[in-house]
Amino acid sequence: MSKGILGRKIGMTQVFTKDGNLIPVTVVGVEANTVMQVKTVETDGYNAIQLGVVDKKEKNASRASIGHAKKANTNPKRFLKEIRNVEGTYNVGDVIVADIFNVGEVVDVTGTSKGKGFQGVIKRHNQSRGPMSHGSHYHRGPGSMGTMRPMRVMKGKALPGHMGAETVTIQNLEIIETNVAEGYILVSGNIPGAKNSLVLIKTAVKDGRAEDPKEVLSYVEETVVDEVIEEVEETVEVEATEATESVETESNEEVEAEESSN
Repeated sequence: MSKGILGRKIGMTQVFTKDGNLIPVTVVGVEANTVMQVKTVETDGYNAIQLGVVDKKEKNASRASIGHAKKANTNPKRFLKEIRNVEGTYNVGDVIVADIFNVGEVVDVTGTSKGKGFQGVIKRHNQSRGPMSHGSHYHRGPGSMGTMRPMRVMKGKALPGHMGAETVTIQNLEIIETNVAEGYILVSGNIPGAKNSLVLIKTAVKDGRAEDPKEVLSYVEETVVDEVIEEVEETVEVEATEATESVETESNEEVEAEESSN
């Protein structure tokens, strides 16, 4: 059984645990995911739910997508993703937020890697270049095309071509923190994709270790305004105390004067 949520890669930062360890994390912004469709074995041949995220204007949506969204009582969505054999029971229109995962859970994160355009074999396949002296006529070429007999290039030959922009999954990352109020999830390590790109966080398929939540330190920033307010409050308290003491002293002196006159 699995569970998952769609989000956007915001960037990387680092957090400290109470044990003093530093953990590099990726911040994933998570909006509310709407369950657009529920598939069952009886109707579709398999169990799955379809998640939708990021509203799209109706003028930019097709009639089919508008009608599909109305069944879930929501707006057309820009991104849709299916999750099979989902954990739990969902109905069309349900909303999934960041707390679907617990701190310490192990997940797989899928995204689209950065596109690098058309690249040669040295960058694309990590091949070595030839001698760079003038006598060598081979510098950054792809090398031999293979044996002569088939009279063609064999399939699988490493050649220059389009690099990146592929679906990549990084496995066995840990959930460090979830925040529903601010809508983000902290995932240990790096994840594929550029900033603001769509990612899918899903239950790990390989790792079976128990949850090991990390206690992350939280910080409260003190501003200059707060310090000024504290100083003013202290000054007011001191002045009030001094005024009270002076009043008490004057009353005591008056009482003593009356007693001496009597």
